[in-house]
Amino acid sequence: MKIRIKGNSIRLRLTQSEIDVFAEEGIIKDQIQFGTTIDSSLTYSLEKGEFVGISALFEGNEIRIRVSEEIGDNWSKTDRVGIENEVLLGKNQTLKILIEKDFKCLTTREGEDESDNFPHPHESTLKC
Repeated sequence: MKIRIKGNSIRLRLTQSEIDVFAEEGIIKDQIQFGTTIDSSLTYSLEKGEFVGISALFEGNEIRIRVSEEIGDNWSKTDRVGIENEVLLGKNQTLKILIEKDFKCLTTREGEDESDNFPHPHESTLKC
């Protein structure tokens, strides 16, 4: 699972097997280590359950993106590419959340394993 954070937006991109795990188990997690102690890591997860809509939590060293069972199943078990929401934070601020299926790039990138990514819908007609 890839994570991209920019300002008040967060985007997760999942491969085919990650979406299979999410659909079956209701959660997928990953972690980035910044040092040798447990406190020097950032865990991020996508989970579905008895939630309302799409939301995010940040507790300790963990970012948790939560989606309702209905939204999670509708996305993971269909052709739908992405789901998104803007969460009101107060003081005229929002957090934009975007969750997408990860497509293969249209050009080969050295060092990138895209064997589990979804086929790009335009891979036979477009070039980057």
